[in-house]
Amino acid sequence: MLLEDTLLRGFEKLNISADARAMERFRVYYEYLEEKNAVMNLTAISGEKDVAELHFLDSAALLNMLPGLEGKSVVDVGTGAGFPGLVLKILCPEVKLTLLDSLDKRIAFLRECCEKLGFEDVNCVHARAEEAPKEFRESFDVAVSRAVARLNVLSELCVPFVRPSGTFAAMKGPDCAGETAEAKNAVAALGGRIERTELYTIPGTEVSHAAVIIKKTGVTAGKYPRRWAQIKKAPLL
Repeated sequence: MLLEDTLLRGFEKLNISADARAMERFRVYYEYLEEKNAVMNLTAISGEKDVAELHFLDSAALLNMLPGLEGKSVVDVGTGAGFPGLVLKILCPEVKLTLLDSLDKRIAFLRECCEKLGFEDVNCVHARAEEAPKEFRESFDVAVSRAVARLNVLSELCVPFVRPSGTFAAMKGPDCAGETAEAKNAVAALGGRIERTELYTIPGTEVSHAAVIIKKTGVTAGKYPRRWAQIKKAPLL
């Protein structure tokens, strides 16, 4: 099948292993995404090849930048239809995953999808990042996000979830150097440090993306994150 063939070729190039159960789960995920996308507008990307490359392989590439995820707690902030978090869970089932999104219809989709995938341990939470449950604060080993906000804004929303010595990985476009430089002081104010930016090309395509890796070096001040209106009006600089 086109989906499976595209994924297997891509995983080989990424040096990522996927067993038969993982491949079955990608098929179930794809088919349910296509079914619900017809009525819910979850993603503009459709079709086996495009979903395999632009969603599944793009998300999977993050595994090479976050080694040793087994057994770690991961929160995917603004997860949408489950990218990259649910892909990481399929490839690394030992991950303790929380999917966070502000739209209830997306969370309803993700809960149903996780049930179909046989994941009873994925926590799907309907909340805005800045209004997430207090117990989430500095409780995750890793935060990931493929959201479109600029890095200084995204960092204020995501870094507070990460415990000291943990990691935040922000998936970005390839031309993110200016955005990353702009966010340096903001990340420091949040108790983090921009460690590196890793560029990669999605296998089978000419599409290049980047992952900005931020290490949590201290505790985030209690005043962060601020309310969304404040963040939007006066982003950290």
